[in-house]
Amino acid sequence: MVHFVGAGSGAVDLITVRGKNLLESADVVIYAGSLVNKELLNYTKVDCEIHDSALMTLEEVLEVVTRSDKENKKIVRLHTGDSSIYGAIKEQMVELDKMGIEYDVCPGVSAFCGAAASLKAEYTLPDVSQTVIITRMSGKTLVPEKESIASLAAHQATMILFLSTGLVEELQVELMKGGYSADTPAAIVYKATWDDEKIFRCTVSTLAQTAKENNITKTALITVGGFLGDNFLRSKLYDPTFTTEFREAVK
Repeated sequence: MVHFVGAGSGAVDLITVRGKNLLESADVVIYAGSLVNKELLNYTKVDCEIHDSALMTLEEVLEVVTRSDKENKKIVRLHTGDSSIYGAIKEQMVELDKMGIEYDVCPGVSAFCGAAASLKAEYTLPDVSQTVIITRMSGKTLVPEKESIASLAAHQATMILFLSTGLVEELQVELMKGGYSADTPAAIVYKATWDDEKIFRCTVSTLAQTAKENNITKTALITVGGFLGDNFLRSKLYDPTFTTEFREAVK
């Protein structure tokens, strides 16, 4: 049995209770060493077999899984954040299905959630944005043309950009090309929720400069949108003049 576990956004105590329990009982752990907080491995048993997938190919990961499954060992595949977002999880599931190996998924706290917490921000604000776009710049892994940054920027929604800090100059151009104004609020969150987290607030037009001045080239999220500002409408849910299923409006 393979358990795909989301490690959380960085802080050790942001792994779910279920994820921690799975780690504590695992016989084999294959973790994404390039991004997962290694302190999470302290939850494992003394005799747990541990592999760093940053040094492995998909085929090598599957070799460990196949051998361990034949030995009836409990396997945890530990991914950063939540495995459903840029986790390269589907290709593993396809191969496990072919081999008849059972698996399940334990969700985790994604870095975009961790970043919002660190920014003390709400991505969906009335009269500002009710849509969150999670995307990335096209790089070694191409992005479909219909999902280009410029085309998505045309919506003026809240945008969260993974895996794009190394292409921030091109990103800035695409964001403004798509329609974000130069003074649209933005923020770079380096290693959200980690002990060495850093937050840099700026605007769309100063993204590249901000990243360069602070030597941010990887392991950071870029957030863009009016949600980072102070202008928004209060929610109807808690408006005393608004009737809900649970209470009557104040006359």
